[in-house]
Amino acid sequence: MKKLRVGILFGGRSGEHEVSLLSAASVLNAIDKNKYEVVPIGITKQGRWLTAEHAADLLAGKLTQEPRNLRAGDPQTTPGAAVLTRGEAVVVPPEPVQRQSGLVPFQSDAGPLRRSSDRAIDVDVIFPVLHGTFGEDGTIQGLLELADIPYVGAGVLGSAAGMDKDIMKSLFSAAGIPIVKHVTILRSAWEKDSGKAAKLVEQKLKYPVFVKPANLGSSVGISKAHDRKELGPALAEAARFDRKIVVEQGVGGKKNKAREIECSVLGNDEPVASIPGEIVPIKEFYDYDAKYLDEGSQLIIPAKLTRPQTKGVQELAVRAFKFKKERGRLPSLTSQDAWEKRMAEGAAAFVRYKDEGRYE
Repeated sequence: MKKLRVGILFGGRSGEHEVSLLSAASVLNAIDKNKYEVVPIGITKQGRWLTAEHAADLLAGKLTQEPRNLRAGDPQTTPGAAVLTRGEAVVVPPEPVQRQSGLVPFQSDAGPLRRSSDRAIDVDVIFPVLHGTFGEDGTIQGLLELADIPYVGAGVLGSAAGMDKDIMKSLFSAAGIPIVKHVTILRSAWEKDSGKAAKLVEQKLKYPVFVKPANLGSSVGISKAHDRKELGPALAEAARFDRKIVVEQGVGGKKNKAREIECSVLGNDEPVASIPGEIVPIKEFYDYDAKYLDEGSQLIIPAKLTRPQTKGVQELAVRAFKFKKERGRLPSLTSQDAWEKRMAEGAAAFVRYKDEGRYE
């Protein structure tokens, strides 16, 4: 039987580029190569699409783990980085084409006399392992829809809504799904009158607060502010990454520390919730360093919850998942991340494809 040819798409222009490389390495490690033929496709930070031919070493999906440093950009330690360094440039035409010419090279050492259609990269489905803007926000999904290339994960609407924290909170609120108190500030308003923006936060919320770019993940650009002195730099940091800034009131206030319970959801029409896990960060909160650089953060699976609490978390996770009507965003899949472990504890597959019908 012919193997399903899967294009693993990773990298990208967002601030989560390095995290995407690590996630792609984990997917390459996990995917069943007896069942699937894998084509690694990288996007550089400048937006250049690359792939590599005869890359058996890349398809082996072997990643050398460093004890502390995030070495995602090193071609010697991360397969994705090697593709970005040595790959052949390709382009996705935004128009429906025959399946055997889904990705067309626009640069090659083969010479100008060889037709691009002869060098086309045949893929049956694209698995986007992209994080953040230009990957999880509906842009890639829209391109693949226009090109009529099947892909894994959320569609255009689900991706766009799930990427924007401000929009997602508005939708959840309208659906009666509980969310923490928050305010949204435009970067232009902050730059025009920083004092007024800070006063708005203090009128609506109580310290401590978490300040986040509206459109980014992996805790990039996120800060915790305990007072007005810390609020200003936190807003400035978030404004570096997005024109919209979301400020959330910290759960538990100044005296109590909130617990971070995570619950993964996998599926389409009948989604399944994982066993909840609890993150105990080594730092005050689960920031970028605690996730990917510093050792010591703990993942407790299953989380120490009562049965009613566990059921409540799972039901709420599935409810939020279904409300979006499309599949949610892709979590980072690095070896440090909890998604794989939570789903494994629940006897669900790390990487699962739909083998019939349209791949979505």
